[in-house]
Amino acid sequence: MATITKFEDIEGWQKARLLAKEIFIFSNETALNKDFRFRYQINAAGGSIMDNIAEGFQRGGRLEFINFLTIAKGSCAEVRSQLYRVFDRKYITADKFSELLKLAEDIGSMLGSWIEYLNQSELKGTKFKNRVAITP
Repeated sequence: MATITKFEDIEGWQKARLLAKEIFIFSNETALNKDFRFRYQINAAGGSIMDNIAEGFQRGGRLEFINFLTIAKGSCAEVRSQLYRVFDRKYITADKFSELLKLAEDIGSMLGSWIEYLNQSELKGTKFKNRVAITP
């Protein structure tokens, strides 16, 4: 298994970026662009997924990363819920709804698997790798 050295190489982050991009596009190209509060809310939640993956990874500690992945997973669930509202309000087609819902479900599943793996791992993270104990 290759070591990931930057968050941009994380497949879950890449998929979250795609989801955020797709949300931004339809929120500007459909009647959702006039529903200002809702448009802001779904865009913020979509961006939160990728941002929390990046921030957690960059902190370099396993427990912090798990915490941020959990937040990202929650934002992913928020986006899934909002997609139902978007569809119910007829801002997107059934095909686009299914496509984006599937993407969000895949991301949530990836995050859940990664959280489970990290919870069972004994790795502490890169910020602890070369730490030297200070003795008085």
